[in-house]
Amino acid sequence: MKFSLGLPVDRVDAQAEFVTGEALAEMAQAAEAAGFHGVYVTDHPAPAAEWIATGGHHALEPMVALSFAAAATTTVRVHTNLYVAAYRSPLLAAKSLASLDVLSGGRLVVGLGAGYLEGEFAALGVDFATRNEALDEAIALMKAAWTGEPVRGPGAAPDAEEVVVLPRPLQEPHPPLWIGGNSKAAIRRAVQSADGWSPFANPSYASRTATAEIGSVDDLARRLELLRDLAEEAERTDPLDVCFTPVHLVTHGRRYEAEALLDELGHLATLGVTWVTAQFRARTRAEWLDQVARFAADVVGPATAAA
Repeated sequence: MKFSLGLPVDRVDAQAEFVTGEALAEMAQAAEAAGFHGVYVTDHPAPAAEWIATGGHHALEPMVALSFAAAATTTVRVHTNLYVAAYRSPLLAAKSLASLDVLSGGRLVVGLGAGYLEGEFAALGVDFATRNEALDEAIALMKAAWTGEPVRGPGAAPDAEEVVVLPRPLQEPHPPLWIGGNSKAAIRRAVQSADGWSPFANPSYASRTATAEIGSVDDLARRLELLRDLAEEAERTDPLDVCFTPVHLVTHGRRYEAEALLDELGHLATLGVTWVTAQFRARTRAEWLDQVARFAADVVGPATAAA
């Protein structure tokens, strides 16, 4: 089992502590030194003021933030969790993601989501109702662009000039694609078009994220059974990574109980979960770094050794 740590790039309220190049470098280096296998950021280019006022969060632009993290580290994966492809031209997204994969030495993991904030879609001039179709189109076009062969952009006329997007990603045939979301549609998309699935525990806010509820490990087990059924139906034999935030960590946060969390991680491993995510909130960067070190000693080290 591997661990990806959320970088607190949403903390614009404490920008000098968390949202500077120096801070990103120090936090990414600390994650790598502590034994985390990845660091991740989320994606909210233009969230609605009302959503922010009721508990939502800001975020740095993912490619910029992860470039700073990659430049400060050597082995830790840089992970979008999640990147809303529909917010961008698929060819621009393909260029950005390939560039980060090349410059990081092939360390990118692309978590992709359909998105759920209607106000953010509207602000960006993107149709919320067709976001799933836009994600499917983006995946297909990015994969085609990453081959280095000529492609046409979406909506181009049949006689439009083809384009070539280089450099290709360093990873072959492209960085791993993990599909976020708890719905059957997200699971089917992961099976048919991607390399992994990123469900998330949402025991008290499923409606807020516009996806199915996973409030317990048993809920996840039922969804994983659906994933296996859909993989069999699609005649897929390649395994999928499954990346999940433990329910205990969602409900307890930094006040987690190490023994209970390790028990859940053991159960998750038997279900087929290969990656887990964690994130922490703190008043200062020093406090955050202390939390990361403690979590690594309490959980990451023991869980990795037991794998």
